[in-house]
Amino acid sequence: VQLQASGGGLVQAGGSLRLSCAASGSIYRINIMGWYRQAPGAQRELVALITSDGTTNYADSVKGRFTISRDNSKNTVYLPMNSLKPEDTAVYYCYGNIRTPHLVTDDYWGQGTLVTVSS
Repeated sequence: VQLQASGGGLVQAGGSLRLSCAASGSIYRINIMGWYRQAPGAQRELVALITSDGTTNYADSVKGRFTISRDNSKNTVYLPMNSLKPEDTAVYYCYGNIRTPHLVTDDYWGQGTLVTVSS
């Protein structure tokens, strides 16, 4: 199973970016997908998650600005990020809790995509 993230970049404060993450490989079911982030010198933290039935969970710091969605037919999640702030600057990691056809469930991580918000 691989998670391929895209969409990071440099944006000014108040601007927008959209992250995407596509899962591929031997997938039976994607239970949860979403995003974590890690700023320099900080621990990795939850940004947003979405379950297979569409239930979402957000960090308080991004509520009202970020909206996670998923396309189950494409095994892809999207994260439009609006009203970006300098404190959103971090490497964003795609995450998936995925069950394979061998009925083994595990956590998977993408390679990380850098989001830089300038003030």
